[in-house]
Amino acid sequence: MTHWFHRNPLKATAPVSFNYYGVASGPPASKICNDLRSSRTRLLELFTDLSCNPEMMKNAADSYFSLLQGFINSLDESTQESKLRYIQNFKWTDTLQGQVPSAQQDAVFELISMAFNVALWYTKYASRLAGKENITEDEAKEVHRSLKIAAGIFKHLKESHIPKLITPAEKGRDLEARLIEAYIIQCQAEAQEVTIARAIELKHAPGLIAALAYETANFYQKADHTLSSLEPAYSAKWRKYLHLKMCFYTAYAYCYHGQTLLASDKCGEAIRSLQEAEKFYAKAEALCKEYGETKGPGPTVKPSGHLFFRKLGNLVKNTLEKCQRENGFIYFQKIPMEAPQLELKANYGLVEPVPFEFPPTSAHWTPETLAAFDLTKRPKDDSTKPKPEEEVKPVKEPGIKPQKDTGCSIS
Repeated sequence: MTHWFHRNPLKATAPVSFNYYGVASGPPASKICNDLRSSRTRLLELFTDLSCNPEMMKNAADSYFSLLQGFINSLDESTQESKLRYIQNFKWTDTLQGQVPSAQQDAVFELISMAFNVALWYTKYASRLAGKENITEDEAKEVHRSLKIAAGIFKHLKESHIPKLITPAEKGRDLEARLIEAYIIQCQAEAQEVTIARAIELKHAPGLIAALAYETANFYQKADHTLSSLEPAYSAKWRKYLHLKMCFYTAYAYCYHGQTLLASDKCGEAIRSLQEAEKFYAKAEALCKEYGETKGPGPTVKPSGHLFFRKLGNLVKNTLEKCQRENGFIYFQKIPMEAPQLELKANYGLVEPVPFEFPPTSAHWTPETLAAFDLTKRPKDDSTKPKPEEEVKPVKEPGIKPQKDTGCSIS
């Protein structure tokens, strides 16, 4: 079963030469600078390389981060920071705020921003894989794991590294609490979509599927609420996606809850539950249209034309008709005015982020290498000062077109 996920653009960054003429002296210091430059360039290239897989991404990210740690942490593993932490200015754009970058002269800002992009890459890799025709069980597992890894990276940045920034993130920027929390929750919700599809394919009990769908809808609602105080000009499209997925999975929950009620001979309540599913599906359909018409970061697509969306519409319609037929022939039960309360708790299949840690400082960093950087020899006229309005070139990302779904069907 293919999936459709909204994706914001990758962060873009200005090139960094790591050339410290006069400051870095001797072959070990020069080698560190060259390795930093080449490993950073390599990592940035992989973000848009369609042949890149999670193993390649992890190796490239670990290579750069282990070298960058020498600019952040002291070599004796004390709480003291490296003397090189503030030697370089770094510029990064944000996923929602166009091409005017944020700039900080702080290696921690670089570590967080690059890791943020690594997490975004995992979500985009998952999205590409999930949109394939004939997605295999192993590929579905990789989608699931990639989204959990991304959630783990975002969570680690939020809890352990963003608090270390000297300059706090501005409102509406990626490193601000509301945005990063929304990314964490979205990754968890999307991973649960994969769990739901698997549960349907294996014909698990409707009660479990309804509970998972209800929990997933709550995740999307929570993510949408997290973004509610942001400027609509740049958050509206993302919020439309979160809202439509909330309605979509609420419809799923009522649909499968209706099946559970019917199996318990509560046909009247089942019909009312299916009517509620129909209502939320119609809301999701309207939001799909609004999503396609809303300007802002993210892809231009028509999600209501996607097979994952149309399948649910057919399922709700067919299940409701079945309930109405059986009530007319067998049960003759009254249909309640109020929709049933969904107080569903899933005991299985709930997604937790995969814990993430940065790699240790590279072995190339020795006391001798660090001593070869002499900050007293920095030029007085510091040309690394940020130019606030300077534009950073956007990342040219490969397009992702949703394919036909010939995978598992819901019947």
